[in-house]
Parts: sequence; structure tokens; C-alpha cells
Amino acid sequence: MEYVYGALLLHAAGQEIDEEKLKKVLTEAGVQADEARLKALVSSLKEINIEEVLKNAAAAPVAAAPAAPQAEKKEEKKKEEKKEEEEKAASEEDAMAGLSSLFG
Repeated sequence: MEYVYGALLLHAAGQEIDEEKLKKVLTEAGVQADEARLKALVSSLKEINIEEVLKNAAAAPVAAAPAAPQAEKKEEKKKEEKKEEEEKAASEEDAMAGLSSLFG
């Protein structure tokens, strides 16, 4: 992941993304750069318009999708807790009714 971050940093700085510059960025960040990974990333990025990818990624509603299931889980949990409380209250009422029948 740090290789991609380094490439994005070079892109943001307006620099050409090549192996030498990317290796220097990674080294300065304290990452020991792997030559094979550098070559693979640089060669794959030559065919990609990074600016276009960033625009499309920013427009995608990725963050909204995971929030919906969490809200549903919270609703279900609240419903379950409410049912448990109602069942507990009903069983306590039954127990009290049984005790009152003992004493008349």
C-alpha cells in the first residue's frame, strides 16, 4: 500500500512516476523498497490516467453503503432488547399472580 501512496504523492507533486523517484520517496519514508514491486507498479501506472481514476473514486458512494447495514443491526438489537424486557416483565407478572393466589 505504501508503494501506491508514494506514487500518489509523486502525482500530487506533479512529478513523473518512475522507479528512481518512487524508491527515493519510499526510502525517505523509512520503507525498504522492493525492486520487483517498484517495477510492477510503475509499469502498470504508465497505462492509467491517475487523475481520471481519482475523480471516479471520489464520485463513488463507497462510504454510504456500509452505514446502512449497521443501522439495521442497531434497529434489530433494539427490537430484541425490547422483546426481552417485555418477556421478563410478563414472567414477573405471572410469578406475582401465582404468589397472590397462595395467600388468597
